[in-house]
Amino acid sequence: MVDNLRVVVAAAGKGSRMGSSLNKQYLLLNGWPVLSYSLDFFERLRVVSQIVVVCAANEVDYCQQEVVKRFNFNKVTAVVPGGKERQDSVWLGLQQLPSDTDLVAVHDGARPLLSAEVIARLVAEAMEWGAAIPGIPSKDTVKLGDRDGFVRQTLDRTSVYAIQTPQVFNFNELLTAYREAREEGFLGTDDASLFERYIGRVKIVTGDYNNIKITTPEDMIVAAALLKR
Repeated sequence: MVDNLRVVVAAAGKGSRMGSSLNKQYLLLNGWPVLSYSLDFFERLRVVSQIVVVCAANEVDYCQQEVVKRFNFNKVTAVVPGGKERQDSVWLGLQQLPSDTDLVAVHDGARPLLSAEVIARLVAEAMEWGAAIPGIPSKDTVKLGDRDGFVRQTLDRTSVYAIQTPQVFNFNELLTAYREAREEGFLGTDDASLFERYIGRVKIVTGDYNNIKITTPEDMIVAAALLKR
């Protein structure tokens, strides 16, 4: 079993759709900042040895004082300013991890509802394949559209997944993928897209429908209900 899983939490997104002047990572969800839920999860997870938080440049002190120190997240070794894109932010977070890192989990700080069962599956598969991501099968019919808004193709929904985080990787291989993406100027939609492009196959494991991403005010209502349940 891996004993030095390290985590990069991406928390630099502004969340303009929330309609709040406060970054969505710091909005209170049942009395706790959204970001604190994922940090608390990783803090309690025995396999995790280190956490790095990447946040907006003007929020580093706030994050450090109002989240990390306030809730005594001792595994958080660094809070660093992010870059222009999420990919830039994760790269900066990866730079904070030591070279002896075995596996790294990259997680969106706006996903507060994590599952120990899912992370266990991710770690096991990442150890075998080098990369593992959580995905949930689509419940709806999925269609591929063209630029004019017409249907090009109806996809087989049994092979379509909505991908979540955390995504777990062999650290050195993910670092290589990020380095090559920067050299090429390639911008992926998630960390796995870089691994797929430069390293190889990525294993999909069953995710959790409760692992929603806080994007809109309605998501806060849903997340609060799920937490109470």
